[in-house]
Amino acid sequence: MRGHLASSIAVTCAAALAFPLALASDAAATPLASGRPADGRPVAGWTTPDGPASGRTARARPETARPSTTSAGPRTGAAAALVASADRAVPGSTQSLPLTPLAPGASQATPTPSGDRTLAPVSAPVQGLARRDVRHFSLVGVVWDNPDSELHGRVQVRTRATGTGTWSAWQDVDTHNHEHAADPDTAERTSGRVRGSTAPLWVGASDGVEVRVQAEADGRAGTDGRAAAGEPLPRGLHVELVDPGAEPPPQGSEVDVPRATALTAESAASSAVNADLAPLGATEIPALSQRQTRADLLATRGEGEETTGTTGTAGTTDTAGSTAGQQAKPYIGARPRIVTRRGWGADETIRERNFSYTKTVKAAFVHHTASGNNYRCAQASSVIRSIYRYHVKSSGWRDIGYNFLVDKCGNIYEGRAGGVAKPVMGAHTLGFNTKSMGIAVLGSFGGINPPAPAVKAVARLTAWKLGLFGANPQGKTYLTSGGGNLYRKGKNVRLNVISGHRDGFATECPGGRLYAKLGSARATSARYQGR
Repeated sequence: MRGHLASSIAVTCAAALAFPLALASDAAATPLASGRPADGRPVAGWTTPDGPASGRTARARPETARPSTTSAGPRTGAAAALVASADRAVPGSTQSLPLTPLAPGASQATPTPSGDRTLAPVSAPVQGLARRDVRHFSLVGVVWDNPDSELHGRVQVRTRATGTGTWSAWQDVDTHNHEHAADPDTAERTSGRVRGSTAPLWVGASDGVEVRVQAEADGRAGTDGRAAAGEPLPRGLHVELVDPGAEPPPQGSEVDVPRATALTAESAASSAVNADLAPLGATEIPALSQRQTRADLLATRGEGEETTGTTGTAGTTDTAGSTAGQQAKPYIGARPRIVTRRGWGADETIRERNFSYTKTVKAAFVHHTASGNNYRCAQASSVIRSIYRYHVKSSGWRDIGYNFLVDKCGNIYEGRAGGVAKPVMGAHTLGFNTKSMGIAVLGSFGGINPPAPAVKAVARLTAWKLGLFGANPQGKTYLTSGGGNLYRKGKNVRLNVISGHRDGFATECPGGRLYAKLGSARATSARYQGR
């Protein structure tokens, strides 16, 4: 496809131009030859997609935010302010604390300040973490050693709010998360770094935590008369406490220095793959009108709008009067505004260095993050940085799993690195990541309706991205299963072009309330394409 070739050339040129700037500003922080920062610790992800990540271990370990170690000589004035601002925004941190058997009686339900008793007594011991002080964090999840083991039970956490010292009530963490993953037998899945994990839960700024994990009762009575536990809990349970780090500097800073001077080599590469859509280092990809979007697509194909018909399907002739060889105007929605990875503050040093692609995009799978709805739209970037870090550092994935994310206000965010207009291989729908994309709406929508702006954003995004690949949002398509609990590996499955996660895997995702809105999203997306 000529567009991909042109884009690849543009990426190479843009990255080549950016790297001297990156090396000048972050020479000690990201030496390319060694793959280690100046403090000597290995950087996760400095590897090829198929090779081991030198800086990762079998389990996530406690980590502190490392200070900037740039040392390309003294900086003064605006340049120093810009780079210092960018450095402050980067790291974030993850605390990984082991869960241990709780004292006898801990399996009894204990009342919270509000009086709720949430766990039924069982004869099996409960694992957990007693109430304790910890460093600042905003998102929590639980991981374990074997990604093929499921946690059959209940995970609950309590957290203490930073500043007020107030403890929350017990909150449930979604334990069914293994279906959000790379496909079986892929390099990402078989890397040896992947761990089992719950969904992440956003709890806001916190500095205290308490955790309990209880195995699911199987209905039989134990010798002591209490319900007996079913399957044992997975081995190696750890609670992961994620600090998203500081916000990136606001867009439109008065510092009169090109943003590229603050780009690391990894940031430059991540931005360069969008070079035909926005300048290098851009924090957002601007929206286009439908006419501009269509003209841009035709130009990529090497066609002109004056040589196209007005009806029909892209790639066909217009039987109403167009001459042979004249292609119809493509069905595609206006390109929406998209916040880039740089815009939401991704730490590009923790992901895998290279990008992974599939051949095309035939379908979009809609998800919810199951991370709760207790966030403001101004916090969405922090939530995404936390999920990204949880996917990479805690779960052992190559990058954030979703291709795009949408917040409750309808803002759209770039997900997995590789280029928003390209067929980037995600890790969102186990068995169906090939030839698809994953869109996650931030929140939990099992019992709460998704906000209308979020549903509309899904329609706008799919109208554009599916239109790039000639897909009809109201149509059907066939995908080959990579293996899962609904379809065996190799089965050719007929799916809606816009599907919910549960259509490809037996799961609650994207929540019953969001799933019920997909019919409306399909119709709206098709209308935006001009169908």
